[in-house]
Formats: sequence, C-alpha cells, structure tokens
Amino acid sequence: MSAGLFALLDDVAALARLAAASVDDIGAAAGRATAKAAGVVIDDTAVTPQYVHGIAAERELPIIKRIAIGSLRNKIVFILPAIMLLSQFAPWLLTPILMLGATYLCYEGAEKVFGKFLHHEPHAAPAATVGPDAERFMVTGAIRTDFILSAEIMVIALNEVADQSFFPRLIILIVVAIVITIAVYGVVAGIVKMDDVGLRLTQRSSAFVQKIGRGLVAGMPKLLSALSVVGTVAMLWVGGHILLVGTDELGWHWPYGLVHHGEEYVHHVAGVGGVLAWLVNTAASAVVGLIVGTVVVAIVQVLPFGRKDKHTDA
Repeated sequence: MSAGLFALLDDVAALARLAAASVDDIGAAAGRATAKAAGVVIDDTAVTPQYVHGIAAERELPIIKRIAIGSLRNKIVFILPAIMLLSQFAPWLLTPILMLGATYLCYEGAEKVFGKFLHHEPHAAPAATVGPDAERFMVTGAIRTDFILSAEIMVIALNEVADQSFFPRLIILIVVAIVITIAVYGVVAGIVKMDDVGLRLTQRSSAFVQKIGRGLVAGMPKLLSALSVVGTVAMLWVGGHILLVGTDELGWHWPYGLVHHGEEYVHHVAGVGGVLAWLVNTAASAVVGLIVGTVVVAIVQVLPFGRKDKHTDA
C-alpha cells in the first residue's frame, strides 16, 4: 500500500515538474515573441499620439483608453481567432491577407503626406475641435489603423512560436496581445500627459524643478508634432516592409532581393554597418509604401465614394 502511495506521489511530483516546465516554456516563448515584434510596437507607439494631438486635456486619457480597449479587442476577438484558424488549416493565406492590410496602411500614410502638403488634415483636425461624433470618428480611425499594426504584431509573434502545439501557441499569443497593448498605450498615455506633469512641476518651490517643468511644457507640443510625423512615416515604413517581405514569400524575389543587396553593400562599413543596413531597409520600405499608397490614393479619388468623401471634407 505504502509503495503504491509513494509511486503515486512520485507521479504527482513529476506532473507538477512538467507543468512548471511548460509554464516556463510558455513564458519564455511569449517573451521571445514579444521581443520579435518590438519594431512594430515602436511604430504603433509613434502612430497613436497623433490621434490625440490638439485634443482637450481632459479628453486625452479617456480617448487613449477607448483606443487601447479597441486595440485589445482587435487582437483577441478578431485577429487571434483568425490567425489561429488560418495557421491550422490554411497557413498560405496569412501572407496575402497581411499584404492587403499593409496596402491600406500605405494608403493611410500617403493620404496624410498629401494632406500635409495640401494643408488639409482629413482625420485629426476636425476631431480635435468638434464634439462626440467627431471624437468617435477619430477613435474609429485610430482603431482601424491599429488593426493593421496589431495584425502584423500577432503574425510576427505567431511565426516565432509556430513550433508550439495549438493550446500553448494560443496562450502565448494571448499573453503577447495583453502585454504589448498595455506597454504601447501606457507609454502613449505617459507621453500625452507629460505636459500636465510639467505644469505641476512649475508650481513647486525649487527653481530647478520649475525649470524642468517649463521645459516639459514647452517641449511636449513639439514632441507630439514630431511623433505625428514619425507616425506617418511609420505607416509607410511598416506597410512597405510587409509588402516587400510578402512579395518575396510569394515568389516575386527581386524587389526584396534588391533591398537585401543594398543592405549587404553597406553592412561591412566599420562601426556603423548595422545601422546603415537598417536605414537602407527602412528607407526602401518607406519609399515602397509611399509609391503603393500614392497609387491607392489616386484610385480612391477616381472612385465615386472617394470623390464624395473629398467633397464632404471640403
């Protein structure tokens, strides 16, 4: 009897060790997947603040909260089930779908570029000054743009854990979705409220602290404007990069091969080769994104609904 009890205890201990190892493996895999998607996380962080630029201070955090909830819903309710099913039954569809999303991202970026040249902001400016309807329109636009970036984040994470079985892969992707959403929108909230922090610092007794506060108050509008530009470039960069990689995976190798040769050409420069290679890839991706986005903008303007939207905005 005692021998059977000890054997049972040994089995329980072995199962506990196995479960602990599985948790450790899932945690490590989630960490790798999150790190792999870090580049897109930076893009997402740069894109989002432009949607609250010029918004009344008391509305900034509620708007960011709404966008964050929409982003998490994008990842867990829509993207996660889709990519899990596709990876299980039709993995070849993931790349074309991601490329369609990238094309929309290029369109958004190109539209903003032309809007700046024409002194016409199609989305952000009205929402900054009008009431709840315009705010809802702006939040919807931000969540729509986030959908593309979230899709790329989740697909990159999926590729990193493709060797896992179904349920560990599902858990890892849920962890990645939650961690990245909290990280991105936590940083965004900190950025857009930094001017309020600066204002409070100006009311302190220390002259040095007041000087820091004045610097924050004066610098944050410039930082937000700069992030708006970075966000627009990030749309083109991310969209163009997805298209380059996607065409390569689908068998059309020369566009990405040309960029890769450019990277190799500068990679051997002593000390700065890695940075130059990254810049070549980023610049080429942004140019591709701008070209594709310009074509889509032109097509949309020719279509009846495109002309109607333009007339309405005017």
